[in-house]
Amino acid sequence: MKGIRWRYTRLPSQAEDTVSGKESEDEEEEAAPAPPPEDPVEPQLAEAGQVLGASEIRQSCPQLSLHLPSRVTGHPWRLAFSTSRDGFSLRSLYRQMEGRSGPVLLVLRDQDGQIFGAFSSAALRLSKGFYGTGETFLFSFSPRLKVFKWTGHNSFFVKGDLDSLMMGSGSGQFGLWLDGDLYHGGSHPCATFDNEVLARQEQFCIKQLEAWVLS
Repeated sequence: MKGIRWRYTRLPSQAEDTVSGKESEDEEEEAAPAPPPEDPVEPQLAEAGQVLGASEIRQSCPQLSLHLPSRVTGHPWRLAFSTSRDGFSLRSLYRQMEGRSGPVLLVLRDQDGQIFGAFSSAALRLSKGFYGTGETFLFSFSPRLKVFKWTGHNSFFVKGDLDSLMMGSGSGQFGLWLDGDLYHGGSHPCATFDNEVLARQEQFCIKQLEAWVLS
């Protein structure tokens, strides 16, 4: 069992969010979410995962597929990164994303047994500012699926550096935040997705994390 290792990382301020968000507008044109398919589609998992492979979650995957853009329908879900296989390291996650351009489903289980995550319209990578499109969303199984779509209030979709990965922001808070060791994380309501706290508490410890490429 992994021991508790507390590591404190300075989070970007609201002002930094605003500057980074402006950069993202110059880097990448926004895209409105595509209409979902009418009927649930059973995802094709190219291999078994410890989080998505759990029977109680796999039963909900067809409902989750309703919220994915139509361009990924029919593509197998490939496990690009897993903490059980690749270790607890954000750098390792970025390495596994190299050369990939397709959208990514990030799903994790925390130490309380809660399962939640995010869909990113692009592969996760290091970035100076926020990137992504309005297809990006957050979700949780608590235990029923809840999906939090883009509100249109800002474009703070995804931002990654060596110390943290952030998804959704506003007023100095992040919808989902993971540290560089992929062990500690946080979730707060944010303007990007108008989401609830994804875990039982705003701060959580990660038990397992997987990144699936949907292309």
